[in-house]
Amino acid sequence: MYRLVTQTRSGFVAESLLDGKKITAGIHSNVSVLSEIAIYTLEREVPLREVFLKIQTKEKGEKTSIGHKEDKLKLEEYFFEVLPDYDEDRVYPSDIKKVIQWYNILHEQGITDFSEKKEEKESKEDKSTPKKVSNKKPGTNKTVVPKTKNEKTSGKKVTQKNPAAKKK
Repeated sequence: MYRLVTQTRSGFVAESLLDGKKITAGIHSNVSVLSEIAIYTLEREVPLREVFLKIQTKEKGEKTSIGHKEDKLKLEEYFFEVLPDYDEDRVYPSDIKKVIQWYNILHEQGITDFSEKKEEKESKEDKSTPKKVSNKKPGTNKTVVPKTKNEKTSGKKVTQKNPAAKKK
């Protein structure tokens, strides 16, 4: 598990959350970002951030009460308490192990704010709410209305000049 540190021309630099070592990853490297991972339920896909919030609530802000190396039945029982409607056919014990391990690593590193980021909320709102188009000219209270050609402005007829039609 790595934290993205900075972007480079050919990829990015990441720092290990376990030992602090830095690595560089190229543009073509296969990388999964935690914010893009979701867990299947019977009705929808739940973002990993929401699953972490549910674990955090269950554990009252502490690390998980079971380790990621527990047997399959204990892992499934624990995960069922966290996310009762998870899809048992598509979420494997290995997935549950990763979620528990990742949560504990993040907790150890003090990364415990799993709430939705402001940018994510705004991005969702932008997609769901149509933007109003303003006719106001920036910095003024005047409304700007686009004019069509040949429309009268201040008493003069506006005509389009044709530069190719010069008089000889």
